[in-house]
Amino acid sequence: MSRIGRLPVPIPAGVNVKVDKNHLVVKGPKGELARDLPEAMQISVEGHEVVIARPSDNRTDRSLHGMTRALVANMVTGVHTGFSQRMEIEGVGWRAEAKGPNLVLMVGFSHPVEFSPATGITFDVEKGGRAFTVSGIDNEVVGETVARIRRIRPPEPYKGKGIRYQGERVRRKAGKAGKVG
Repeated sequence: MSRIGRLPVPIPAGVNVKVDKNHLVVKGPKGELARDLPEAMQISVEGHEVVIARPSDNRTDRSLHGMTRALVANMVTGVHTGFSQRMEIEGVGWRAEAKGPNLVLMVGFSHPVEFSPATGITFDVEKGGRAFTVSGIDNEVVGETVARIRRIRPPEPYKGKGIRYQGERVRRKAGKAGKVG
Protein backbone atom coordinates (compact mmCIF):
# COMPACT_ATOMS: atom_id res chain seq x y z
CA MET A 1 0.00 0.00 0.00
CA SER A 2 1.23 3.49 -0.77
CA ARG A 3 2.70 5.17 2.28
CA ILE A 4 1.43 8.56 1.14
CA GLY A 5 -1.83 7.43 -0.46
CA ARG A 6 -3.12 5.52 2.56
CA LEU A 7 -2.96 8.61 4.83
CA PRO A 8 -6.27 10.46 5.13
CA VAL A 9 -6.24 14.22 4.41
CA PRO A 10 -7.54 16.15 7.45
CA ILE A 11 -10.05 18.90 6.65
CA PRO A 12 -9.45 21.99 8.84
CA ALA A 13 -12.28 24.12 10.21
CA GLY A 14 -13.65 26.55 7.63
CA VAL A 15 -12.83 24.32 4.66
CA ASN A 16 -15.58 22.61 2.67
CA VAL A 17 -14.82 19.62 0.40
CA LYS A 18 -17.32 18.37 -2.20
CA VAL A 19 -16.72 15.24 -4.29
CA ASP A 20 -18.68 14.41 -7.46
CA LYS A 21 -17.26 11.17 -8.93
CA ASN A 22 -13.74 12.30 -9.91
CA HIS A 23 -14.36 16.07 -9.69
CA LEU A 24 -13.22 17.64 -6.41
CA VAL A 25 -14.18 21.16 -5.25
CA VAL A 26 -12.48 22.63 -2.17
CA LYS A 27 -13.67 25.95 -0.69
CA GLY A 28 -11.94 27.80 2.12
CA PRO A 29 -11.19 31.24 3.54
CA LYS A 30 -8.56 31.99 0.86
CA GLY A 31 -10.64 30.91 -2.15
CA GLU A 32 -11.89 27.95 -4.14
CA LEU A 33 -10.07 25.25 -6.12
CA ALA A 34 -11.56 22.62 -8.41
CA ARG A 35 -9.82 19.74 -10.14
CA ASP A 36 -10.59 16.57 -12.07
CA LEU A 37 -8.74 13.67 -10.47
CA PRO A 38 -7.99 10.23 -11.98
CA GLU A 39 -11.21 8.26 -12.48
CA ALA A 40 -9.73 5.04 -11.11
CA MET A 41 -9.26 6.49 -7.61
CA GLN A 42 -12.15 6.31 -5.13
CA ILE A 43 -12.38 9.58 -3.21
CA SER A 44 -14.71 9.94 -0.23
CA VAL A 45 -15.25 12.39 2.62
CA GLU A 46 -15.52 10.60 5.96
CA GLY A 47 -16.14 12.95 8.86
CA HIS A 48 -13.40 15.58 8.83
CA GLU A 49 -11.09 13.62 6.51
CA VAL A 50 -10.76 12.90 2.80
CA VAL A 51 -9.89 9.25 2.12
CA ILE A 52 -8.44 8.05 -1.18
CA ALA A 53 -8.65 4.34 -2.04
CA ARG A 54 -7.34 2.49 -5.07
CA PRO A 55 -9.32 -0.24 -6.83
CA SER A 56 -6.45 -2.69 -7.34
CA ASP A 57 -2.73 -3.19 -6.82
CA ASN A 58 -1.70 -2.92 -10.46
CA ARG A 59 1.14 -0.59 -11.36
CA THR A 60 -0.88 2.37 -12.67
CA ASP A 61 -3.29 2.39 -9.72
CA ARG A 62 -0.38 2.29 -7.26
CA SER A 63 1.33 5.21 -9.01
CA LEU A 64 -1.87 7.28 -9.09
CA HIS A 65 -2.72 6.60 -5.43
CA GLY A 66 -0.03 8.73 -3.80
CA MET A 67 -0.24 11.44 -6.47
CA THR A 68 -3.99 11.83 -5.99
CA ARG A 69 -3.61 12.11 -2.24
CA ALA A 70 -0.86 14.75 -2.62
CA LEU A 71 -3.03 16.79 -5.02
CA VAL A 72 -5.96 16.71 -2.58
CA ALA A 73 -3.72 17.66 0.35
CA ASN A 74 -2.27 20.60 -1.62
CA MET A 75 -5.76 21.82 -2.51
CA VAL A 76 -6.88 21.72 1.14
CA THR A 77 -3.71 23.45 2.35
CA GLY A 78 -3.95 26.07 -0.40
CA VAL A 79 -7.48 27.22 0.39
CA HIS A 80 -6.78 27.20 4.13
CA THR A 81 -3.31 28.79 4.46
CA GLY A 82 -2.01 29.33 0.89
CA PHE A 83 1.46 28.84 -0.56
CA SER A 84 4.33 31.28 -0.95
CA GLN A 85 7.86 31.20 -2.31
CA ARG A 86 10.52 33.80 -1.55
CA MET A 87 12.97 34.83 -4.27
CA GLU A 88 16.22 36.78 -4.00
CA ILE A 89 17.98 38.97 -6.57
CA GLU A 90 21.78 39.06 -6.58
CA GLY A 91 23.65 41.63 -8.66
CA VAL A 92 24.83 45.23 -8.44
CA GLY A 93 21.93 47.59 -9.16
CA TRP A 94 19.52 44.72 -9.79
CA ARG A 95 16.13 45.02 -8.13
CA ALA A 96 12.42 44.34 -8.37
CA GLU A 97 9.43 46.57 -7.80
CA ALA A 98 5.67 46.12 -7.82
CA LYS A 99 3.76 48.08 -10.45
CA GLY A 100 0.09 47.37 -9.81
CA PRO A 101 -0.39 43.60 -9.98
CA ASN A 102 2.76 43.20 -12.15
CA LEU A 103 6.35 42.66 -11.11
CA VAL A 104 8.98 44.85 -12.80
CA LEU A 105 12.52 43.44 -12.79
CA MET A 106 15.67 45.48 -13.45
CA VAL A 107 18.21 42.68 -13.89
CA GLY A 108 20.95 43.90 -16.19
CA PHE A 109 19.07 44.22 -19.46
CA SER A 110 18.83 47.52 -21.35
CA HIS A 111 15.15 47.62 -20.41
CA PRO A 112 13.06 46.66 -17.39
CA VAL A 113 11.27 43.33 -17.68
CA GLU A 114 7.59 43.45 -16.73
CA PHE A 115 6.14 40.15 -15.54
CA SER A 116 2.35 39.82 -15.31
CA PRO A 117 1.07 37.13 -12.92
CA ALA A 118 -1.36 34.30 -13.56
CA THR A 119 -4.79 34.58 -11.93
CA GLY A 120 -4.64 34.15 -8.17
CA ILE A 121 -0.94 35.07 -7.87
CA THR A 122 0.26 38.10 -5.89
CA PHE A 123 3.70 39.64 -5.55
CA ASP A 124 5.07 41.22 -2.37
CA VAL A 125 8.33 43.12 -2.92
CA GLU A 126 10.44 43.81 0.16
CA LYS A 127 11.98 47.20 0.88
CA GLY A 128 15.06 47.70 -1.26
CA GLY A 129 13.78 45.41 -4.01
CA ARG A 130 16.40 42.70 -3.42
CA ALA A 131 13.82 40.08 -2.45
CA PHE A 132 10.17 39.37 -3.20
CA THR A 133 7.53 36.78 -2.37
CA VAL A 134 5.18 35.02 -4.80
CA SER A 135 1.93 33.91 -3.13
CA GLY A 136 -1.22 32.06 -4.18
CA ILE A 137 -3.60 29.26 -3.29
CA ASP A 138 -2.60 26.78 -6.03
CA ASN A 139 0.79 25.18 -5.32
CA GLU A 140 1.26 24.18 -8.95
CA VAL A 141 0.67 27.71 -10.27
CA VAL A 142 2.94 29.28 -7.61
CA GLY A 143 5.76 26.88 -8.52
CA GLU A 144 5.35 27.48 -12.26
CA THR A 145 5.30 31.28 -11.79
CA VAL A 146 8.45 31.18 -9.66
CA ALA A 147 10.21 29.00 -12.24
CA ARG A 148 9.23 31.36 -15.08
CA ILE A 149 10.57 34.37 -13.13
CA ARG A 150 13.84 32.53 -12.41
CA ARG A 151 14.23 31.76 -16.14
CA ILE A 152 14.39 35.50 -16.90
CA ARG A 153 17.88 35.66 -15.37
CA PRO A 154 19.04 32.39 -13.76
CA PRO A 155 22.06 32.52 -11.42
CA GLU A 156 25.34 32.29 -13.29
CA PRO A 157 28.29 30.35 -11.86
CA TYR A 158 31.09 32.94 -12.20
CA LYS A 159 29.85 35.97 -10.25
CA GLY A 160 26.67 34.45 -8.80
CA LYS A 161 24.40 37.14 -10.27
CA GLY A 162 20.79 36.27 -11.02
CA ILE A 163 17.35 35.54 -9.62
CA ARG A 164 17.35 32.60 -7.20
CA TYR A 165 15.14 30.82 -4.70
CA GLN A 166 15.66 31.75 -1.07
CA GLY A 167 18.49 29.64 0.32
CA GLU A 168 19.51 28.30 -3.11
CA ARG A 169 23.23 27.62 -3.28
CA VAL A 170 24.89 28.46 -6.56
CA ARG A 171 27.95 26.40 -7.38
CA ARG A 172 30.71 28.85 -8.23
CA LYS A 173 33.44 28.36 -10.83
CA ALA A 174 36.96 29.76 -10.63
CA GLY A 175 37.00 31.44 -14.05
CA LYS A 176 40.08 31.78 -16.22
CA ALA A 177 43.35 30.39 -14.86
CA GLY A 178 45.14 33.74 -15.33
CA LYS A 179 42.60 35.56 -13.17
CA VAL A 180 42.98 33.33 -10.13
CA GLY A 181 45.15 34.78 -7.37
